[in-house]
Amino acid sequence: MRHHRRGGALAAVLGLLLAATASAPAAAGPDAATRYHNPVSGGFADTFADPVVVRGADGLWYAYGTTDPLHEGEHRFHRVPVARSADLVDWTYVGDAFGPDQRPPYAAEGAGYWAPDVRYVAGRYVMYVTVTDTTASPDGDSAIGAATAPTPTGPWTFAPDPVVAPRPGGGGGWLWTFDPSQFTDVDGRQYLYYGSYYGGISVTELSADGLRTVGEPTLVAIDNKFEGSYVLRRDGWYYLFASTANCCAGPATGYSVHVGRSRGPRGPFVDRDGLRLDASRAGGTPVLTQNGNRWIGTGHNGFLTDLSGQDWIVYHAIDRADPYLDEPFGINERPMLLDRLDWIDGWPAVNAGAGPSDGPRPAPVTTARLDERFDAPGLARWRGAAGAWRVTDGRLVGSGALTSRAVTGGDVRAEADLRLRGATSAGLTLGDASVRVDVSTGRLVAGQGDRVATAALPAGFAAGDRHNLAVEVRGRDLVAELSPARLGDQEAVVSLRLAGPAAGPLTLTAAGGDAEFDNVSAARLHRPVPRAVAAPRAGAPLPQWSDEFDGGLGPTWRWVRPDPSAGVSGGALRWPVQAGDLVGTGNSAGVLLRDAPAGDYVVETRVSLDLGEESVRNYQQAGLVAYVDDDRFARLAQVAIWNTRQVEYGYELPFAGRPVYGGNIVGTPATTTWLRLAHRVDPVTGEHEFRAGSSRDGTNWTWGGVWTFPADTTPRIGLVAHGGAQPAVTAEFDYVRFYAGT
Repeated sequence: MRHHRRGGALAAVLGLLLAATASAPAAAGPDAATRYHNPVSGGFADTFADPVVVRGADGLWYAYGTTDPLHEGEHRFHRVPVARSADLVDWTYVGDAFGPDQRPPYAAEGAGYWAPDVRYVAGRYVMYVTVTDTTASPDGDSAIGAATAPTPTGPWTFAPDPVVAPRPGGGGGWLWTFDPSQFTDVDGRQYLYYGSYYGGISVTELSADGLRTVGEPTLVAIDNKFEGSYVLRRDGWYYLFASTANCCAGPATGYSVHVGRSRGPRGPFVDRDGLRLDASRAGGTPVLTQNGNRWIGTGHNGFLTDLSGQDWIVYHAIDRADPYLDEPFGINERPMLLDRLDWIDGWPAVNAGAGPSDGPRPAPVTTARLDERFDAPGLARWRGAAGAWRVTDGRLVGSGALTSRAVTGGDVRAEADLRLRGATSAGLTLGDASVRVDVSTGRLVAGQGDRVATAALPAGFAAGDRHNLAVEVRGRDLVAELSPARLGDQEAVVSLRLAGPAAGPLTLTAAGGDAEFDNVSAARLHRPVPRAVAAPRAGAPLPQWSDEFDGGLGPTWRWVRPDPSAGVSGGALRWPVQAGDLVGTGNSAGVLLRDAPAGDYVVETRVSLDLGEESVRNYQQAGLVAYVDDDRFARLAQVAIWNTRQVEYGYELPFAGRPVYGGNIVGTPATTTWLRLAHRVDPVTGEHEFRAGSSRDGTNWTWGGVWTFPADTTPRIGLVAHGGAQPAVTAEFDYVRFYAGT
């Protein structure tokens, strides 16, 4: 897992800015349980990497991707391609954000734009983007730029200076100033997260206009492990999503998304086990990782919430049967995928931990029983207008109260885009429960009868800008949030325990002057998934296949390249770490192998390896391996990667005449680490699937990705200890135990 350059190549001649007519909302019925399948970008692009999605003021959804060609054989690079959808499933390409000659003053000719992040900030759209080549450093290194636009499709205008300029590295060269992600906190402060493997992920505060940094940055995730950050706030926690491992290793790509959480936007972020993401033995709870189906390299995520309140993750992945856009070893083909994001015991998991979907799935809710875009001039779907209301330019403007004729009963999510154009308060009422933005007191207020709860609006709250107000009622619990962009970036959140159900129609209210409403909806509230899918478990022990290393090395073991320094003593196999490796064509390291049982099984070892912390000890490691030959194996080991200590699940396979290697990250090692490979035979394809797990105590396991082997192979199980003999260190394997699969 050495430093790498990102997958999008550059070209001097890039795509032209295009335009297209907005499409109408989907024709599906209210709260429709329609179906979709991945990749959702398949209708307009073969590849659409590093995607993010934002909902526009027109109620449609807009997706943005990194600079790449869109199609196989096209060979024309698109400077941030943009797509539009009414339902998050069927997308249409609408053009490129930037024309071929459009670049900021500090961008070098031919610069590309990677990993855009688009937000609604201070009344306009802001795109933060990696500018790959600049004139702002002697070596032309990358920077974070910003462009603004009045609409999601532009026209985009670059700010004249980078938001984050190229940064010199302490060890030489320039830090990877990649992958920006903006976040607005409840106090109104804006933050920008950015960075990648060389330099780690940092956060810095932004100016009120979002175009300049303020103060000093804080490192929130260690270098040499994370990139592609995304931060959202939920239930008082700040969640840092970050991708790890190599994004772009073709058919061996093991990219995945991990998460940590904190009580503040600057961290420290810790995983489910309480391990910090900025430590040498860095934590990170897996959110999304490959599961053995079509998709590998699942990472670099965005986030969105549908009209039912269900959260979704948007990300790119690689079809392992079609990993490159054109010729092998060129641009990695990374289409856009969409999957449900569940929250279980306070932690996010894609499809409750099942991973990326391949096949029909229930689609996001993008139309509702009440779904008003005010595209028609009349108000036939509304009644009891107390006050003066009018539809102007596709928006409702007025004061007083206006009630929907649609019925909204049971658990419900209601939302609206809201601007106070002179009103002192405005909001939504469900039955006898109300939520209003009260600028006279500077509070977000929820009430039902004599029950009232409030939360402060951020300092400098701009009531004349568009904000989204969302209200969820589940049983007797009401939660309302005000946000600028519906992206987990609340400006205020208020909760109220109701005296009884908030039954009744939705009413729009404004007092003290006019307010503007748009994109008003009321949908059946989603049902949260309460439990994660089952993780692999070890069944009955298989002692005939196991070895406790309480005598000499058993007769079932066979060597590939014997190492006479390895031997059994004191109840353990002791193996000085070798200077060799298995990656590539050198194949100089030894492998100690034995046959494996037929069918499903779990194999486990406990390995002690003192790699210290912080220091560079590339790439000393020891662990388990599923092995066919020197060019086809899956290696699960605790390893030193620059200054980090990781559990890497590396994979090599032959492709297009040469071996290709990539990795997946599975948990955090201790000096003594338990490792497991759970083997399953796919009943349809006959493939061998190996899922990796690691533990720091032998009881609590972190499970990562799946690597596969063809049905006509017979993988054996083995041990390895290699990657570098200096400084001298010995790996101690306490046992190798097999269990029946369950």
